[in-house]
Amino acid sequence: MNPKTIWLLAKDAGSQFMEDKAPRLGAALAYYTIFSLAPLLVIVIAIAGLVFRREAVAGQLAAEMQNLIGEQGAKAIEDMVASASKPQAGAIATIIGVAMLLLGAMGLFGQLQDAMNTIWEVQPKPGRGIMGFLRDRLLSLSMVLGTAFLLLVSLVITAALSALSGIFGNWQGGLIGQGVNALVSFAVISLLFAMIYRFL
Repeated sequence: MNPKTIWLLAKDAGSQFMEDKAPRLGAALAYYTIFSLAPLLVIVIAIAGLVFRREAVAGQLAAEMQNLIGEQGAKAIEDMVASASKPQAGAIATIIGVAMLLLGAMGLFGQLQDAMNTIWEVQPKPGRGIMGFLRDRLLSLSMVLGTAFLLLVSLVITAALSALSGIFGNWQGGLIGQGVNALVSFAVISLLFAMIYRFL
């Protein structure tokens, strides 16, 4: 590939990037991610808590977040999750709280769907009405539950790797664990993106 071809390719990519308003879409997606992260994690902890202890799940997620975004970022997200998961007084308040958690978590995937439609120039079908809106929200809810399931699988494998480290010793277990953990992370992210491209 000669320099001229590389320049034309980069120029075309930059032109398409700006034409699709990618900076605006990225900013909107980041905004929705901030407000959707705590509700999504609350739902993940609640689902995973059916299999494991809630404290163990929350601790494992906190450790993973600390590795990804640092101690201060993880602490901020922990505070958000703790605030979002506080029990509500009364049945009506609880129902409203659960509904707000679901709407908050679905907002991220709704915005992601809109961004992908803009980039791929997908035009919404005319006359979709209320049924089209409900279908979109159902897809977003399915993505929330799918993400929760993938994270649950990741937690199960992480727990198994911790046990493996205890059996084989720190050096061998850690070496095997790092390799398997990298493969699991890649598989989870790949499945998540496959779900996004397939259903959104």
